[in-house]
Amino acid sequence: MNKILLFTGLLLCVLSTSCIPHKDTIYLQQKDMVTDSSQVMVRQPKPYRVQVNDILNIRIKVLDQENAVIFNPVGEVNLNATSSERAYFDGFTVDLHGNIRIPSLGKINVLGYTVEDIEMMLKEKLLKEQFKETANIFITVKLSGLRYTANGEVGRPGTVTLFQDRVNIFEAIANVGEIPVTGNKKEVQIIRQYPQGQQIHTVDLTNVKVMNSPYYYIQPNDIIYVKPLPQKSIGTGQTAVQTLGTIATVVSLITTTLLLFTRL
Repeated sequence: MNKILLFTGLLLCVLSTSCIPHKDTIYLQQKDMVTDSSQVMVRQPKPYRVQVNDILNIRIKVLDQENAVIFNPVGEVNLNATSSERAYFDGFTVDLHGNIRIPSLGKINVLGYTVEDIEMMLKEKLLKEQFKETANIFITVKLSGLRYTANGEVGRPGTVTLFQDRVNIFEAIANVGEIPVTGNKKEVQIIRQYPQGQQIHTVDLTNVKVMNSPYYYIQPNDIIYVKPLPQKSIGTGQTAVQTLGTIATVVSLITTTLLLFTRL
């Protein structure tokens, strides 16, 4: 009888530690908070500042558009090229020194500037060197897509380019196939590029407070890494039923082995 109780207790302990808790699979839980949607306010992201390896899409329009053709490159890539490939060949890549090269204007340093800053900078330079006020210059500067990489416990690891100005962490993950049950939603790492190098930030996607995090919105060249839960390394089931089945299989194997040895 004591052996049965001991085995039952051991079985319950294994079940409680090897299964993935339901609370670890749910996004945006209101932890230590009164349930009130008005308490959750999404922090507006700060204007993005251009980094090395960013690709800028620059378009310049004037009254006599023929005079601006040289500033608006048109790529000669294959017609079957993807949007991101066209953006790469038609855009202006920020080099290791933070410069872009524009026909007639030469090198312009854009590192650390917002797209609005770059628009004003180019307008002033063009009015000073190329056009007059009567040309009615109109300049648009945009990032050629928001490119990021997702690795680890996601449906489809890889690099994705989204043609949006703002993308939050949930949208980014949804575009790579969601985090499976075996992924650690509490410790999602974001590797972000800064002028001085890269830094690793950790966010808890199960906590609604992530919406107020400065890393809620991803940035170009971010790397998102989702760790596996310990249960995946152990090899037990994701649910109590699966774990019980695994234990039953192991117990059956041990029992069969013991019976064979006792008959020898």
